[in-house]
Amino acid sequence: MKNRKAIYLIILAVIVLVVGLALYNHYKQDKVQPISYNEFISAVENGRVDSLVLDDSDILRGKYKDGSSFVTDNPRKDGFKEDLLVHDIRVSETSSQMQFDKLTGLLLTLALFAFVAISLKKKEKQAQGQLAKTALVSPEERVKTSFDSIAGNEEAKASMQEMVDFIKNPEKYTRYGARLPRGVILYGSPGTGKTLMAKAVAGEAGVPFFAVSGADFVQVYVGVGAGRIRDLFKKAREYGKCVIFIDEIDALGKKRDQGPNGSSNDERDQTLNALLAEMSGFNESEGIVVIAATNRLDTLDEALLRPGRFDRHIEIGLPDINSRRKILELHSRNKPLDESVDLDNLAYQTVYFSGAKLESLLNEAAIYAAKRDQGSIDKRDIDKAFYTIIAGAEKKDRSAIAERDRRVTAYHEAGHALVTSLIAPENKVTKVTIIPSTKGAGGFSMNIPPDRMYHRKIDMENAIKIALAGRAAEELVFGPDRVTTGASNDIERATGILVDMVRRFGMSEKSGLLNYDVLYQNGFNQPQSCTSEDLKKTMDDLYRKVTGLIEDNIHLLKAIAENLLLRETLEEKDLKLIMEAS
Repeated sequence: MKNRKAIYLIILAVIVLVVGLALYNHYKQDKVQPISYNEFISAVENGRVDSLVLDDSDILRGKYKDGSSFVTDNPRKDGFKEDLLVHDIRVSETSSQMQFDKLTGLLLTLALFAFVAISLKKKEKQAQGQLAKTALVSPEERVKTSFDSIAGNEEAKASMQEMVDFIKNPEKYTRYGARLPRGVILYGSPGTGKTLMAKAVAGEAGVPFFAVSGADFVQVYVGVGAGRIRDLFKKAREYGKCVIFIDEIDALGKKRDQGPNGSSNDERDQTLNALLAEMSGFNESEGIVVIAATNRLDTLDEALLRPGRFDRHIEIGLPDINSRRKILELHSRNKPLDESVDLDNLAYQTVYFSGAKLESLLNEAAIYAAKRDQGSIDKRDIDKAFYTIIAGAEKKDRSAIAERDRRVTAYHEAGHALVTSLIAPENKVTKVTIIPSTKGAGGFSMNIPPDRMYHRKIDMENAIKIALAGRAAEELVFGPDRVTTGASNDIERATGILVDMVRRFGMSEKSGLLNYDVLYQNGFNQPQSCTSEDLKKTMDDLYRKVTGLIEDNIHLLKAIAENLLLRETLEEKDLKLIMEAS
């Protein structure tokens, strides 16, 4: 309101100034004596004219030597200025009227800009008000999802069961002086079921479920996100007991101090502060629970994670083999599976698959079975879906693939399979194929590691060796000048593992037990032990070891590759027979 009054005063002052200048100019012109052109010529010849103003108008303005002003007609003839100068008359070609017109135009332009600024400011405030009042979400009042809909993550379900009891009976906890967490953060890899877990809490408790995304609160206008936060919690209080679920909370809750110099975003900071204030204002007996989800817990602001806000952090991790079996059973309930489908074996093969990925696998298999329309989903459909999830759809037209490319692919994939079998026998190579995919893969070797809670240094080094084995096999068989681009993804994966070993896990003697990402965020320079030259030396050492290993077992490499060229795909039992026979 104060800004609007100031702008109105400026516009009024401009108008008054323009009118005043116009009246002053008019008053001055009334004091000027008009004379005829002959009188002007006579005055020039008699030496009475002191100065004259020339312009493009029809009127000449001048002054006599006694100080009085006059105007006369402009002859607009060539050489006129020279005649005046000959008579010692000062000639100016800048008109005061032109100056006045310019000043008037400038002032009017400023007034126009002020008017436009007021209009835009008014529209912006209207837009802010409209955005802030826009309903974010209508709650789902009858949630049918329950904990029975979730397979695996038993520890997480047990923790969330406490939240259900709190929502149902908050008075029981307040009677004992207990304060259950106001907020819960579910974190873990994408597709592990964080949203499903939050929805199950609302379903088990029988309360409305408010589902929003962190991106819903990030707006262009400052203050809109904070307004939406307040409106959301106000609406939630109207329903009483409920669950508020904020997905991807890192969109608004990232750390506010990034790096040594710091950084800030007014809109995001205001939104985050509004969320923190609303959560601090909860009454312990209200029965409102806020559940948030993120893929990166380490990126969130510390104010969100402190006790009294989101003070319970529950990991929703990738399922183990037993959980994968339960998930597959859950998603296959309404699917006609053939007896040839072994869910135990499929659960074993799908290491590092998330719940969403397992559901997608069975859905793809159902689509392939529906295309065949033979009444059930058999092992062929599962295998085809598995290939599609891992490498992409199988390429139908292979006529354009040259025989030399097939040989390169065969030896490349044979290298991966051979080295896996030699240095990591606990890993299972369940399938090796040279069938190309629509994603551009020439083939793949399915290497299934055992379920582990931790990764040992030797395991990570073996993973690098396995990744480099394809390139090493190409170089040994076809020569260093004939290696191909087929190892690009392998090299990328190997480099990522090596960098993690050095920068995050402290597995390099030279770099020591330091996390260099933390050091960089606090302004430390690149340490000498983390230079690309040191990483390259380590990678070269591992490459030499894997090359020597393949060279010592070149007969096994050739046997696997030739069988791949003949049959295109080898299963685990086929690979074992080939290696035993060779």
